[in-house]
Amino acid sequence: MRRACIVKLLVTGATGFIGRALCRRLVAEGSSLTALSRSGMPVSSDIASLPVDLKTELPDRKLLDGVDTIIHLAGVAHRKADTETYEALNHEAAVRLARLAADEGVKRFVYLSSVKAMGEPIDDTRRSESNGTPPTEPYGLSKWRAEQGLHEVFADRGLSVIIIRPTLVYGPGVKGNLQVLLRSIRRGLPRPPGGGERSMIALDDLAELLQQVVAHAPDGLHTWIACGDKDYSTQAVYDLMREAQGLGQGRGWLPGWAWQVGTVVTDIFARRPLGTTRAQLFCAERYTNGAAKAAMDWAPSRSLEQLARRIVSDGET
Repeated sequence: MRRACIVKLLVTGATGFIGRALCRRLVAEGSSLTALSRSGMPVSSDIASLPVDLKTELPDRKLLDGVDTIIHLAGVAHRKADTETYEALNHEAAVRLARLAADEGVKRFVYLSSVKAMGEPIDDTRRSESNGTPPTEPYGLSKWRAEQGLHEVFADRGLSVIIIRPTLVYGPGVKGNLQVLLRSIRRGLPRPPGGGERSMIALDDLAELLQQVVAHAPDGLHTWIACGDKDYSTQAVYDLMREAQGLGQGRGWLPGWAWQVGTVVTDIFARRPLGTTRAQLFCAERYTNGAAKAAMDWAPSRSLEQLARRIVSDGET
């Protein structure tokens, strides 16, 4: 791997799941880092962050003095907010920050988007960056609009803009659906049906890609999917999490029709569109990382098999 050069960076969303891992890497390699977060809580014992609520304000222009690269990670997580909040933070704040960066002479803007900006898959074909469909749900739509806004902001600026679309990110400290699955297994969840493989990426692999983007990304505007080399079904994740907890293989005593009914009931209680939970659990969502591999000196090297015990151990603390 090429050795990263020392640059001056500004990272938003620095205290989030991805932000903490990335900031530690950047500081360890000697980069000059300004970390921003909504709360202003420290990233770690030796990395502070400054409080900036990007939903309502922009960083002070002085913070951008001499900054080479902005890595914009801040955003509201998938299915955690209303449409207005998604638009305000995931879309409008990103574009405002990009305009400020362009005005202040920042050389590179890195935006953490999502594969949800590509819309929902229509089959189990592995998708590349060009195989998108119009997103319809608020989270994916807000990410897609941010991407379009970045194209407009930087169309004639001659700067480097890198849009990274990660798949589901896993690692120690992960929250969301993987933590829900862990809790459900401990409570006796039966083994789910097979099928519906989806691409995922380890936290450290994503942080490593972002680190390489900072140091070596080409000029111009590029969009890359970030995913691992192996796909996992819900059943496969279930099996790995049970094994990591020292449990035997679970029994699949719940019939398929009951799982389908359960997903409908979950959608109703969660006030989601019908079919949302079923798609999350049993529909294929597969991607390719070929473009990122070809452009950067990067390849994912972690797997869920390797990290399952750490994820389980972290979730028990």
